[in-house]
Amino acid sequence: MSNTNPEEDQQPTAVRPPLSLYIHVPWCVRKCPYCDFNSHAFTGTIPESAYLEALLEDLDQDLAFAADRPIETVFIGGGTPSLMSGEFYDRLFRELRARLAFKADAEITLEANPGTLEAGRFEAFRESGINRLSIGVQSFNPDHLRNLGRIHDTDAAHRAIDAARRAGFDNFNIDLMHGLPGQTPEQALDDIQTALQYEPPHLSWYQLTLEPNTEFYSRPPDLPDDDHLWDIYRQGAELLHKRGYQDYEVSAWSLRGKASRHNLNYWTFGDYLALGAGAHGKISLADSSIRRYWKTRQPDAYLNRIGSRTAGTDLIAWEDLPLEFMMNALRLKEGVDESLFSGRTGLPLTTVGVKLEQLRNEKLLVSDRLQATDLGQRYLNSLLERFL
Repeated sequence: MSNTNPEEDQQPTAVRPPLSLYIHVPWCVRKCPYCDFNSHAFTGTIPESAYLEALLEDLDQDLAFAADRPIETVFIGGGTPSLMSGEFYDRLFRELRARLAFKADAEITLEANPGTLEAGRFEAFRESGINRLSIGVQSFNPDHLRNLGRIHDTDAAHRAIDAARRAGFDNFNIDLMHGLPGQTPEQALDDIQTALQYEPPHLSWYQLTLEPNTEFYSRPPDLPDDDHLWDIYRQGAELLHKRGYQDYEVSAWSLRGKASRHNLNYWTFGDYLALGAGAHGKISLADSSIRRYWKTRQPDAYLNRIGSRTAGTDLIAWEDLPLEFMMNALRLKEGVDESLFSGRTGLPLTTVGVKLEQLRNEKLLVSDRLQATDLGQRYLNSLLERFL
């Protein structure tokens, strides 16, 4: 790196950060045209028992990564994790707790699709130990739901949120998208207003993007132009701020004290174990190196794998750590304390001292934290490229 001193040109020493757990359930009812996640439409019956055994075998291979650190948060994503039964999650968490230490107040989140729920399912999830839901509504507008290829309708979205409340979930997120095909600013605001009727502790409100290897990328729909997108964001942000929500991260809004702890661990460069087909993890090892790793992607291959289900691993070169850290920390509206850079990467802050000074002189970073200014947030990608 061009801005390091010779005496600093050595392997860094990092402190092991908090530990989370990500679990991936790869199946869904139907692949949405905008989705680039590792999700696979299923036919027939999902092999719950076989997948549970595979997850536990997978974990047994990775237990050394946890060392003596407790699990602080869990996120179960997909795919559509709410397709699995309450019995599946009950046994899963009993087995996980037999192998791992969990903090007493661990945040355990399950992604739930309104189109996959039936009477009593949320109660069963709650009884298994899941204490937070992320409900994938995307829109309350029936036309937009059809355009997005969602399997639920407006009524199902309302029923799912009501069911979550009745089951005792007072901590939940509603997923909303904006910038949808044909969407006007008024329609985007209607979605937010409808969600706010439920006083959700957390909202994920993010713009539809066309990702490679998706149906929308191959056959792009007509999306709002940049002027309409800006109007949607500006008016939506104003409304959410008035209602007491803070955009603590690029596309995440929460009431005070209700930010997603799991997401915060990602953005503060924490560690997370990875279980399930295609899951990705990050681990700080005892020798001070930091490893990213990922699991076998195809569900059938994951189920039938003998031995390790890790498909690949990559040690992060220490000269790449500044960019890796900043790509996460600068997503946070309030950034992070400067001391976290050394605590998570093991590198002295002087490693990026020259770049920080330049960015602060250009009014892209604030003076006393690792935090982008409003101008820096607008040009975040360009800002981050300075750490390449």
